[in-house]
Amino acid sequence: MYKQDIYEIRSNEPLTASVFRMVLAGDTQWIAAPGQFVNVALAGRYLRRPISVCDWDGRTLTLIYKVVGDGTEQMSRMRPGERLDLLTGLGNGFRTDVPAERPLLVGGGVGVPPLYNLAKRLIAAGRPTTVVLGFNTAAEVFYAEEFRALGAGVFVATADGTMGTVGFVTAAIEANDLRCDYFYACGPLPMLRALCDAVAADGQLSFEERMGCGFGGCMGCTCKTKYGNKRICKEGPVLTKEEIVW
Repeated sequence: MYKQDIYEIRSNEPLTASVFRMVLAGDTQWIAAPGQFVNVALAGRYLRRPISVCDWDGRTLTLIYKVVGDGTEQMSRMRPGERLDLLTGLGNGFRTDVPAERPLLVGGGVGVPPLYNLAKRLIAAGRPTTVVLGFNTAAEVFYAEEFRALGAGVFVATADGTMGTVGFVTAAIEANDLRCDYFYACGPLPMLRALCDAVAADGQLSFEERMGCGFGGCMGCTCKTKYGNKRICKEGPVLTKEEIVW
């Protein structure tokens, strides 16, 4: 179930040259699981912008977004005190009620944010959690220290080797002999597919997809699974490894 509401910007700060963290004040009761997203309405834009939820509490909502077009560039210029119209509580998020004693969390680029609240929940439940973060270069790395502050083991991979393991997230998993009994991942499709090939354990994957409405009405983000067609915005964005048709 989702809800439309107005939120006030508390802060909007750059984490890197193109990645921003926005903290909003408002009703967060409709967000039920890590991995869900919100749809942001922007003045002069016909379609809302889907942004994954990084973290939330009873009063505030944290979004991390990358400036990739006119809409997100418009968001980056917004200041504290301005208001945004959001649809909140969208999509199905990550499930933590699975038999995972040594979970592995893997994020690529802007796939990193929805893993933060997930890591917080897993660690609070007493599950030793390892996080692998993948980026193109050291200048793009963000939230590694925030994950460490939660108590997670953190490994970074960069495609150019300027920080951590050289290569992709699968290279960091192999180089550090990271073992798990379950994994959670969010990132670009090639990363998710390579991860499924490299890790034998079961897992959940959050898919990035262009969305029209964000709540299952337009059918524009439909994908094929072993159990029929599913909408990334409605039945996803989180799907299980075993149901995915590559």
